[in-house]
Amino acid sequence: MQDCIFCKIIKGEIPSHKVYEDKDTVAILDIRPINAGHTLVVPKKHSTDLLDIDDEDLKKAIVVVKRVAKAIKEAVNAQGINLGMNNGKAAGQLVFHPHLHVMPRFENDGYKHWYGKDISQEELTKIAKKIKEKIN
Repeated sequence: MQDCIFCKIIKGEIPSHKVYEDKDTVAILDIRPINAGHTLVVPKKHSTDLLDIDDEDLKKAIVVVKRVAKAIKEAVNAQGINLGMNNGKAAGQLVFHPHLHVMPRFENDGYKHWYGKDISQEELTKIAKKIKEKIN
């Protein structure tokens, strides 16, 4: 936690471009944006990722995401908004403190979406069953 870049930003130890802050959440411009206005919404309470964050902190953060997304869309005249959250190293998470990316989008901006794989109905049925068994 003491080496967490987001915790340091929240404490004011590292400069950032804050666009929103309340007692539980901060929103800062991403320093390597997909497009101008790309913002990170970060819960102030440290945890690791989506699977570790307290439900109440997550609820508060998603409300801020909606508010910030509306402001970004208007501020940069975006045609759309993508949300992203990487959880775990294999998913591309670089900072192990939950944060949601709010990314303004424009037609032909060069940002590529992932492509789905073909999967059989039989395999979908098996996977659905396994997931249902694990949901608490």
